[in-house]
Amino acid sequence: MKDLSLHILDIAQNSITAKAKSIFIGIEEDSAANTYIIRVEDDGCGMSKEVLELVTDPYYTSRTTRRVGLGIPLFKQNAEQTGGYLAIDSEPGRGTVIEAMFVHDNIDRPELGDISGVLLLLIGANPELHFRYVHRKDGQGYALDTRELQEALDDMPVSNPNILGYIKEMITENLAAIDVYQ
Repeated sequence: MKDLSLHILDIAQNSITAKAKSIFIGIEEDSAANTYIIRVEDDGCGMSKEVLELVTDPYYTSRTTRRVGLGIPLFKQNAEQTGGYLAIDSEPGRGTVIEAMFVHDNIDRPELGDISGVLLLLIGANPELHFRYVHRKDGQGYALDTRELQEALDDMPVSNPNILGYIKEMITENLAAIDVYQ
């Protein structure tokens, strides 16, 4: 995949397919520790031990419409190319946690990409779900919680195109304030 935001979209889409009602997306950039950690947690149906053992194999997929599943294997490959790792913790009925650590200054670490666009797509297409996004960079941070947004909007739906435009602008400005795009 071209950038990290597309990996995040793929993992979040897996969470939605797993019937998650709440999805947490976290990014922790630490220049001093030279780490870039992406964490996606959900409260979906989870995976059995058997599926968990197979999920990083590109020739395994739970989908019936195709014979390969490249999302998680590519995410793992990209993390490992930088000297990082991918870890998955999941149990049926408990949900799933996927964490990928990239070496921050490694030349092979993909760019973040359009994370505000990805978040907007997820929120706009799934207004009934609870999304929480937290991005920390070297001690500064930004958080977005769709429950808080919904409360502030009163009766206006979060999927309203005008609201989505405002949300994208808000995310982009707040991430720029903590130098995420540097």
